[in-house]
Amino acid sequence: MADLDDLRDGTDFGGSAAPAGGFHLKGQAGQDWGLRARLSRVFDPADGKTVMLAFDHGYFQGPTSGLERLDRSILPLVPQADALMCTRGALRTTIPPENGKGIVLRASGGPSILKELSDEELAVSIDDAVRLDAAALAVQVFVGGENETKSIKNLTTLVDQGQGAGIPVLAVTAVGRDMVRDARYFRLATRISAELGAAFVKTYYVEDGFETITSACPVPIVIAGGKKVEEREALRVAYQAIQEGAAGVDMGRNVFQSEHPAAMLAAVRGVVHDGLTSSDAFDLFQTLSH
Repeated sequence: MADLDDLRDGTDFGGSAAPAGGFHLKGQAGQDWGLRARLSRVFDPADGKTVMLAFDHGYFQGPTSGLERLDRSILPLVPQADALMCTRGALRTTIPPENGKGIVLRASGGPSILKELSDEELAVSIDDAVRLDAAALAVQVFVGGENETKSIKNLTTLVDQGQGAGIPVLAVTAVGRDMVRDARYFRLATRISAELGAAFVKTYYVEDGFETITSACPVPIVIAGGKKVEEREALRVAYQAIQEGAAGVDMGRNVFQSEHPAAMLAAVRGVVHDGLTSSDAFDLFQTLSH
């Protein structure tokens, strides 16, 4: 085992790595054709970025605010998203198969909000993921959590299965109640996920040192939208994350819990794909809202 007595923090994070090998996503040029084709249904090949619409919250929260009726709240938003992050139940019951979006399928689950959330299992077989034509599979990773090793095993098992079927895996980093949300923690969580085979990683934006997280992670990072905040603030965070190396945004509550979800999603697209500043994007949101 490595000697932990002289464990030193890294310091040389100088800039994010560029895509290599003629493919638009860093770290993925050596993957099989099918896996890269699926990633191209999640990340726009024109700029290597993505706007994901997350509405998988019901797998542990139930019908939370904004997701009481998926047919009413989510279906109108589908055309503006690059990819949809959802459960197989929501996909089969609600999302039309002709929607044309990359499906990032929630593959882990188990406990509800009434239990210890880190105690997840793999909840979708690779065969069902193939039947559903998933563009990627999402698994929760609890680095530092009570069930850290179990969640890492879920990740590596899913990566092995995904590699065999040509389906990339998204590692979703979770933060325990007692963990500090800082760059040092997220550098650890995202790097572990990438080293163990995740094709891309979803994590939280932090104000101090986020660029070191994207730089140190050899695969694309997509930021989580997080809890509902005022639209101007959500757009500011999205803008800062993109400026500091994120390859996209996976936003849920800050879209479907907004008073004007379609306008908010359009504003997010403006930040990610059109180079809008957060101020310009908020102006767009206000214009579309009225």
